[in-house]
Amino acid sequence: MAGRSMLGRVRSAFGKDPDAVFAKVKGVIHVGANSGQEIELYQRHGLSVLWVEPNPVVFEKLQANLAGVLKQSAIKALIADTDNVEYPFHLANNDGESSSILDLNLHREVWPEVQYERTIQLISKTLPTLLRENNVDLKEYDMLVMDTQGAELLVLKGAAPILADFTYIKAEVPDFESYKDCCQVKDLATFLGPLGFREYSRHRFAGRKGAGNYYDIVYKKDPPDQGRKAKIFSSRSNS
Repeated sequence: MAGRSMLGRVRSAFGKDPDAVFAKVKGVIHVGANSGQEIELYQRHGLSVLWVEPNPVVFEKLQANLAGVLKQSAIKALIADTDNVEYPFHLANNDGESSSILDLNLHREVWPEVQYERTIQLISKTLPTLLRENNVDLKEYDMLVMDTQGAELLVLKGAAPILADFTYIKAEVPDFESYKDCCQVKDLATFLGPLGFREYSRHRFAGRKGAGNYYDIVYKKDPPDQGRKAKIFSSRSNS
C-alpha cells in the first residue's frame, strides 16, 4: 500500500484505532509483509508472527528489520489460490509497497505518483502448502492479515482448507477497482460470509472522490454454535 507512514497519520485523523483487535489475538500470519512496518505493533502485543513476502529485494529488508526480534520470522513466497503457477509480479516505485500481480487501475486516482518500475516472474504457493513445507504449527496463529494489493481473494481461496483455524481475518481492501480485477469489499463479504465470518470492524483510511475508498476491515468467526442457534430461533419464530 502506498505510503504506510502517511496512512498511519490519515487513520489517526479519522479518530479510530484499526489495530485494537491485536490485543485479542495470540499470533498473526501476515501475507504481504513488505518490510515489516507492523513489527513494533506486533511486538507491543507480544504476538507470534509469521511474515510472508514475495518481493526478493524487499524480503532482504524485512529479514534485516526482524534481526533480534523474538517470536517473529519470515518466509519468501507468493501466496495465491493454486500451487506452482507463474505470475508476473510488478514492482512499484514506492519501496515496493504497491507491488502486485495485478495491473494498476484506479489506484492512480488516489496515488498518482505510484507506478510500476519493472516486472519479475514468481511461482505461487497456497498458504496451506507454504505452512506444511515449512513445518509451521498453525495452532500458534489465530489471525490472518492480508496486504496483497488486490490478490486477497486468491489468498483466501487457496487457504480455504485452513480458514476455520483463524478467529480473525484482516485485509486492506478497496470498494473500487484499484487494481484491474482486484478483490473489493463486496468480494470479501461474499466469500467469508458462508464460512461463518462476520464483519467485526471497518476503518476508512484513504480515498478520493470519483474513485472510491480504501478500508482496513476485520472479520471475526462466529462462535461454533451461533449458526445452529440462529436456525433454531428462526424455526420457532415461524411455527
